[in-house]
Amino acid sequence: MAAAAAVGGGRRRGGRREMRRIEDATSRQVTFSKRRKGLLKKASELSVLCDAEVALLVFSPRGRFFHFASAPDLEDTIDRYISHTEEAAANKKPGELTAHKMKIQAETIATEIGTVEAYTRKMQGEDLESCSLQELNDLEMQLEKSLSSIQLQQQEKILSEENALLLSDLQCKVQHVPSEADDAAPERELNHQHSRDIDVDTELKSVPKQFMPK
Repeated sequence: MAAAAAVGGGRRRGGRREMRRIEDATSRQVTFSKRRKGLLKKASELSVLCDAEVALLVFSPRGRFFHFASAPDLEDTIDRYISHTEEAAANKKPGELTAHKMKIQAETIATEIGTVEAYTRKMQGEDLESCSLQELNDLEMQLEKSLSSIQLQQQEKILSEENALLLSDLQCKVQHVPSEADDAAPERELNHQHSRDIDVDTELKSVPKQFMPK
């Protein structure tokens, strides 16, 4: 039962097979070979039963090319397809083309958003059941890389804040240290007073004795 589920592409849910990529390479190759033959057979039956021009192109995971063409030459069908596509595009009105492009862009954006949301959930530890071993290893490496980056930013932030505190403390200490001019002010005042006393004494000595008070 396990081998059959692996070859079939997934487990059954409610009677319906879950379509997802087969992880085992051998089982994937076996499934491709079987289903390719069935697909080519169905294309041949469609062309015979309905008289339809059918072309089928298939590239294997290893790059091998397989094809089916009901026409004698596959290139004739491809040329017909290209001509039909160009003609259909030329017949479309500008408004229809714009609306079609906008629809495609909206679908592309929605797909990208879904991919990002799924990746975000996996990074948060959710919806990991569908991940392969390689995907889990990649997630682990990405988380370790993100954690290292966060720790580095955290250390840089701590160092920056510590340096700011040290600088602020140093500035406060510098502001409270008396300057040389402040230290020299009392000494200058004493020298000035002493000089005034000397000048007064000199003036008294220069006055004649008769004018000196008795």
